[in-house]
Amino acid sequence: MMRAIGIDLGSVRIGVAVAPDDVSVAVPYEVLERSGKRARDHRALAGMVADVGAEVVVIGLPTSLDGSEGPAAAAVRAEAGEIEAALDVPVVLVDERYTTVTAERMLAEGGVRGPARREVVDKVAAAVILQSWLDSGG
Repeated sequence: MMRAIGIDLGSVRIGVAVAPDDVSVAVPYEVLERSGKRARDHRALAGMVADVGAEVVVIGLPTSLDGSEGPAAAAVRAEAGEIEAALDVPVVLVDERYTTVTAERMLAEGGVRGPARREVVDKVAAAVILQSWLDSGG
């Protein structure tokens, strides 16, 4: 099992989750508020990758319900390329359809409401993305 980081790229926040190499469970890790400078955000992500010793970065790719890729997917593909260029580990893109919905549902079922949910939904979505990759044999 590989040590991995999962990322949910949002326009305001970036959700980050981790999967230690000794377990196959993704755990919400951190929410990075966008600084307005992508290079700065990517350096912060590179620091997290180094801190946890990740061997791979898994980024959610926002595809349409029919599986096609639109402008949001193109933007994520471009930014994922920039992130990969800033790292010494590979970046893998995975379908992230329904991850935010799944994360919201999990938090609601856990009784997390309002502002508290907004603070954590991005890192929970990242954990859903990473778990999906792990479950597929990542």
